[in-house]
Amino acid sequence: MVISVVSRGISHCNNGLYLPPSFLHLVRCMALWSMKKDPELEAALSRNRRWVVNNQIKNIILGYPSQEAPVKFLQRKFKTLDLQGKALNWLKKYPCCFEVHLRGDEYYCHLSKRMMYLVDEEESVKSMQEPVFVERLAKLLMMSTNQRLNVMKINELKRNFGFPDDYMLRIVAKHGDIFRVVNHSGRKSSMELELISWDPDLAVSAIEASAHRHGSEPCFSCSLPSSWVKSWERFHEFNSTPYISPYVDPQGLTEGSKEMEKRTVGLVHEILSLTLWKKASILKLGHFRREFSLPEKLNILLLKHPGIFYVSNKYQLYTVLLREGYNGSELVEKDPLVIVKEKFGELMQEGLHEYNRRHYLANLEKKRRIGIGLDRLEKRKEKSGEVSEQDQGEGLGSLFDPEERRRFYKVLFDDNTP
Repeated sequence: MVISVVSRGISHCNNGLYLPPSFLHLVRCMALWSMKKDPELEAALSRNRRWVVNNQIKNIILGYPSQEAPVKFLQRKFKTLDLQGKALNWLKKYPCCFEVHLRGDEYYCHLSKRMMYLVDEEESVKSMQEPVFVERLAKLLMMSTNQRLNVMKINELKRNFGFPDDYMLRIVAKHGDIFRVVNHSGRKSSMELELISWDPDLAVSAIEASAHRHGSEPCFSCSLPSSWVKSWERFHEFNSTPYISPYVDPQGLTEGSKEMEKRTVGLVHEILSLTLWKKASILKLGHFRREFSLPEKLNILLLKHPGIFYVSNKYQLYTVLLREGYNGSELVEKDPLVIVKEKFGELMQEGLHEYNRRHYLANLEKKRRIGIGLDRLEKRKEKSGEVSEQDQGEGLGSLFDPEERRRFYKVLFDDNTP
């Protein structure tokens, strides 16, 4: 499709090529979505992918009565998890995480004992992390234009920040001196969360906190190879202007100005710094365009700063990662909740390894049996051939012996033979 569009956009003029403005615009748009792939960051996304899916399956099972879900029910949920194939086959790949059994004519699935142990550990960490969640939620509200955020939009990113599913009860309801629920229309979709207590100690970004620790001026860091000369030049030019905190009211800034761009880059940087995995979906970030005064084409802004952000289209889902948050494919700093979740990932890999090992041994046994069958067949054929030759030789008086055959013909045609 792209090739046909490109071919239609090019025409010859005076033995040269003429590229119309519309075509150039298309090429520029396509180029803006391209970024040189970072294998280590791509590997980090790949590693997280299976964990995310299995974590969602875990939550579905835990939310089902008696914490045991019919596999047919999970199969219907596969579409929302962006999965294909049979749910039963997927669950059997992770025997350390999920246990499947047949009851009557229907398969059921529950979490393994080791998995349930990790679920309890995760809940314990969430309880200990409650003050941290309060601060994260307050900081998000402090960055919004009117200190309000739509609850349904927060729900889209709640797991990015580690918020428990019942954060409205566990965090918001328990801290009525900080948060308030506002709903003027009465519709569930219009419910908003409002900050009613501004804490100046929280209005400090990760960049400002780092600068304070090092006794320097707040500025962005660039995580690019030295060979990216032009990108480094653009970064230094961008970084030469004063840093603007995302907690500063943006109403005094002009849309499209360098100051507004600086503030927006700082805001996305701060949001990603608050997430567990230092990453987020660009599409979901775009849902907060009005609340955070984000540009309409957020993707273009992020791609303009490859030293700060890394944009990936892994699994056809545009994701932005904070480069400085990673050392290779590993997080520089791991939240206590991340450490627990990584244990889940290790358990998942252990189960997958066990599944693959079982299949390998089963295939090896199958090939061995096929090999034994073929050997037996060959031996039967050879034995059959030997018997038939022996029978023929005996019936024709050893004429299949070469020496006997020569003597026979010599006697038959040579008159001088005795």
